Amino acid sequence: MKMSWIILIIAGLFETAFAFCLGKAKLATGTAMYLWYGGFFIALTISMLLLVKATQTLPIGTAYAVWTGIGAVGTALIGILVFKEPATFLRLFFITTLIASIVGLKIVTH
Repeated sequence: MKMSWIILIIAGLFETAFAFCLGKAKLATGTAMYLWYGGFFIALTISMLLLVKATQTLPIGTAYAVWTGIGAVGTALIGILVFKEPATFLRLFFITTLIASIVGLKIVTH
């Protein structure tokens, strides 16, 4: 089961990667835009395949919530760090609560 959690975390990181690629594609033009969209589809595919693998041993409700949570936290942080979105107190507070929720789900899942 430990390996399933590792796979799930990696799947969540690829979810962040596909959101990052979407953000970069939105800012790009020409060939660069198509390359970013290609990265989006590759990251999306890997993320989904890893999520499917993780749900073979983890409860679907927990796995999906953790996967989307990792993606949401990662995407919000990428938005702040890369795309210069605002890092307000409340935004950082709620990102922290998401992280706490992800950790909590890991703790209570058998």
